[in-house]
Amino acid sequence: MTTTTIDSQVQRKLIEILRILHENKEPIGARLIADRMNERGYAIGERGVRYHLRILDERGLTQRQGYDGRVITEQGIHELGNALVGDRVGFIINRIEKLIYDTTFDLKTGEGTVIINTSIIDKDDFDKTMEILRHVIYNGYSISPYIKLIDEGTVTSDIEIPDGKLGLATMCSITVDGILLNNGIPVNPKYGGILEVKNRKPVHFEELIVYSGTSIDPMRIFMSKKMTGVIPAVDTGSGKLLANLREIPMTAVSEAEKILGSVMDARIGGIVEIGKPGKSVLNAPVDAGKVGVVVYAGTNAMAAVEESGINVTTYPISTIMDFKELKKL
Repeated sequence: MTTTTIDSQVQRKLIEILRILHENKEPIGARLIADRMNERGYAIGERGVRYHLRILDERGLTQRQGYDGRVITEQGIHELGNALVGDRVGFIINRIEKLIYDTTFDLKTGEGTVIINTSIIDKDDFDKTMEILRHVIYNGYSISPYIKLIDEGTVTSDIEIPDGKLGLATMCSITVDGILLNNGIPVNPKYGGILEVKNRKPVHFEELIVYSGTSIDPMRIFMSKKMTGVIPAVDTGSGKLLANLREIPMTAVSEAEKILGSVMDARIGGIVEIGKPGKSVLNAPVDAGKVGVVVYAGTNAMAAVEESGINVTTYPISTIMDFKELKKL
């Protein structure tokens, strides 16, 4: 499959179909593929999907399984791994936008789905991990206390918890974006960053990564490079926390402030700062006609666990979960 024989728009649709087949594991038909494609922003019908599947079949990237639909082949998996760089670069923002759309949490009823981060630790580290989480969550910064323990051997929609390990679901701050959208406020997740705090007050972003320009979540990048200082921030008031910025229309600020106040009251997310129209927020640029809203990342809690010497693997912006499955720490 080369760009000399297929234009870039068709290429992207072919790659997205391969992604869907790879994620699904079981054979899947054209109608369901079309539904998934539309959810991800591709305007395509069942007939169009069949056309693209014929191309994939001809190249040995997919295979028909009787009346059950198609599966991806080994060659298709290899092709997916070597997809267009430009297509891969936008993947994380596409995932974020889908999860925002899938968020249904209602501030009035306290019910619905939220976005979670998933972390994996050794079972032997459980007690120490809980101790650190309590210390971080209840001392100084607005980090959501809602978590869920996931037993070894559990397979979620995107992660399997290995034997001898435990999974920990924590509230993802992008849930805030889903709540804003559900309340009629357009939202654009823009940056993930490292936010310096002094005397328990945010000073400025030291590092910023644009969501639309990376295939890996910025929080995962910062955690893997051990760039956080969550425990110092909690213990001394000065350190480095993970945070992200989204843009909303300047005309929606008044209504957004009410919603974000309720978000804080519900302990769903920690709002750091709401900016001014077109003005940078804590050193992060904001587009004209927009207002930046900075929120502490839910991954701060597990970053603190990692800072304490415990081996943690964290998958930010992991999946959707019913809020009632989470319990306050």
